[in-house]
Amino acid sequence: MLPPLLRQRLLQGQVIPAHPLALGPDRRLDERRQRALTRYYIAAGAGGVAVGVHTTQFAIRDPKVGLFEPVLKLAAEVIASEAPAGFLPIAGVCGPTPQALAEARFARDCGYQLGLLSLSALKTASTAELLDHCRAVAEVIPVMGFYLQPAVGGRVLDYEFWRRFAEIGPVAAIKIAPFNRYQTLDVVRAVAEAGRLDQIALYTGNDDTIAHDLLTRFPFGGARFAGGLLGHWAVWTQQAVYLLRECQALAATDAPVPQELLTRAAQITDANAAFFDAAHGFAGCISGIHEVLRRQGLLQGIWCLDPEEGLSPGQAEEIDRVCAAYPHLSDDGFVAQHLDQWRR
Repeated sequence: MLPPLLRQRLLQGQVIPAHPLALGPDRRLDERRQRALTRYYIAAGAGGVAVGVHTTQFAIRDPKVGLFEPVLKLAAEVIASEAPAGFLPIAGVCGPTPQALAEARFARDCGYQLGLLSLSALKTASTAELLDHCRAVAEVIPVMGFYLQPAVGGRVLDYEFWRRFAEIGPVAAIKIAPFNRYQTLDVVRAVAEAGRLDQIALYTGNDDTIAHDLLTRFPFGGARFAGGLLGHWAVWTQQAVYLLRECQALAATDAPVPQELLTRAAQITDANAAFFDAAHGFAGCISGIHEVLRRQGLLQGIWCLDPEEGLSPGQAEEIDRVCAAYPHLSDDGFVAQHLDQWRR
């Protein structure tokens, strides 16, 4: 089980960026900038990072690439030496059961406290088989469930699955990211009806409704999202921390939601559409995040492990547009002030 402090922090709600991969022009790991990104998230006030997830690029697991272990180790070293107490290191865990178990063991031995468990590799497995897989991984490392949207490789997981998943003891949280309100409700209701709202932290991964999720009290035992684990929060992270705190303060008082905050919620979704390349089915989502970090100086370029992966036509112009329209959502000044320190 999670140590008490980390469990408390997880339930309180944190900003958890999905950690990108810093590459040089030769598409090799840029260790200095990789460490700089982790330092940025710590300094911005994030409560943890998720490494080895979609934003880190699943191809790091390819034996020809061989970056899964080095990348997890780099982040773990920075966290161990520089992060405050209670910072949550989360490792992506995926693949068939033997692969997932090996990744979970390695992550645990590196100091990661949670495994974000993707089921996208088990597309034909039955509900019973999926649950057996989840229980096996949960015996190795506490688990954060993951409802990944089908548009980017996930599979539909019904209420019955989530109801039984919520009964697995070492499940500590669920990242809900189907980009679908009906499916989001399935998960929230399942956890509530399992009687575990006080034990399983709900984290939004719905990049199209970030602020709305954080502001909503659901009709199932008063359930709320505690925080978010998002690729979108890999950029402009300090402002994401301010947003979460603002939403949490409103939730604590049940005060009416100001119109300005609802407008800002739409602005965040608009910015996400540009960063994640919604116009092209999210084809440029990783490159879009890289482009924002490149403009800030945190990355040297937008290179991905796949040479064919890059910005979609018109995506750079869309990023130009949202950056000009919503400067209050960015943390460019904060990054510029500390960049040299993080890149040391």
